[in-house]
Amino acid sequence: MDILDHWVSGAPFAGVSTRTAPVYNPAEGTVSREVRLATVADVDTAVQSAKAAFPAWAETSLAKRQSIMFTFRELLNARKGEVAAILTNEHGKVTSDALGEVARGLEVVEWATSIPHLMKGEHSENVSTGVDVYSVRQPLGVVGIISPFNFPAMVPLWFFPVAIAAGNAVILKPSEKDPSAAIWMAKLLQEAGLPDGVLNVVHGDKESVDALLEHPDVSAISFVGSTPIAKYIYETAAKNGKRVQALGGAKNHMLVLPDADLDLVADSAVNAGFGSAGERCMAISVVVAVEPVADELIEKITSRLAGLTVGDGTRGCDMGPLITKEHRDKVASYIDIAIADGATVVVDGRGVSVNGGDGGFWLGPTLIDGVSTDSDVYKHEIFGPVLSIVRVASYEEGVAIINASQYGNGTAIFTNDGGAARRFQREVQVGMVGINVPIPVPVGYYSFGGWKDSLFGDTKAYGSQAVHFYTREKAITSRWLDPSHGGINLGFPQN
Repeated sequence: MDILDHWVSGAPFAGVSTRTAPVYNPAEGTVSREVRLATVADVDTAVQSAKAAFPAWAETSLAKRQSIMFTFRELLNARKGEVAAILTNEHGKVTSDALGEVARGLEVVEWATSIPHLMKGEHSENVSTGVDVYSVRQPLGVVGIISPFNFPAMVPLWFFPVAIAAGNAVILKPSEKDPSAAIWMAKLLQEAGLPDGVLNVVHGDKESVDALLEHPDVSAISFVGSTPIAKYIYETAAKNGKRVQALGGAKNHMLVLPDADLDLVADSAVNAGFGSAGERCMAISVVVAVEPVADELIEKITSRLAGLTVGDGTRGCDMGPLITKEHRDKVASYIDIAIADGATVVVDGRGVSVNGGDGGFWLGPTLIDGVSTDSDVYKHEIFGPVLSIVRVASYEEGVAIINASQYGNGTAIFTNDGGAARRFQREVQVGMVGINVPIPVPVGYYSFGGWKDSLFGDTKAYGSQAVHFYTREKAITSRWLDPSHGGINLGFPQN
């Protein structure tokens, strides 16, 4: 069985650990390789490599760093099909979705190529008599990235290009469930001219995570994952004196007003609810339907689900498997919970016909009507292809439900009423808001981050010293109704 090594000082690194974990092909349900799980000593070796590489890299000219980012961008764009194939093989998402993931990562790489502008400081003359004030931005040193399984290319690409271009050295700890994309990108950066040690990759579980959080030579941590782990990351890293941005879980709502274009709503609900098998922090998992539209909307969603194909992402299917058997079983268990709580399972994905291996981790699109806000189906982040319908009597009731959620990552409103859209984006207590857009994920150079239990720390902690204004941002993505909205497309991105 092939064993995937760490990447330290520009070369594969086995380390001293004897522990490994299986990496599955989720469409087949078979182990494709093993990945090493780092010890504290292995993490320290990577950190020391980054620490040794940092001084020279920080002193490297902005022009040279920019040039390497340009080269990396060109290589990544030219060879994106290679990493997309890795994503499909280890995560299970269909090829179009994998390519979309890389495209969203490329946005940030392209932004990082403007690092000479981004690193500019400020100057105020004569702020007091004969006194001028300057600010400069300087790299922090060694920074750590702990990335999730659902976007093994995009999430690292949202962090390390900016951190590296700013002059930092990086330790990337990808998910042990689909780690190969991280190694592929590290090798590509080396090919682009990045000096050895500036980007190191260590695989592992809690032992390696804790080693990064507690290491005295790691200055900052960026994390994306579930809320309980995000809170743990934030508290542990902050206790150890590190800057932290820890993005947590979500329960994203779509509020549908009676005047909305229900065909657009149905297309958007299917796109946002079932793309990437629902394994997205920005997935729409709850449709809040202001009556009397729920019955008609359910009919339209159901008819679209009948046309979706589930299977191996290499075979032209619309939706792939879930990441592991354990996760598939956990997601499927919420269907039984819904039935026990009195909800109606309109479409049950447990009996889906698939185009893939019999042992794959399959669960088809599932639609549940009449979900109570007291049910665990509503309260928990399911992180799978399960879409709930909650019926309400008014706009005000819908907004109250959204604002009562512990999560505040993303939400959307569908309406023809510009006044209602404007009111919604001001009243809703959520960090990213879509207006007639189902997944309000802004492009890479806008703020990305939720409120409440969806974010701990600072979303602007890119790794260089900066001024903090102690405000929170809300990203608004809007689209007014267009009859040529294009129908079903489960690929990412959706806006």
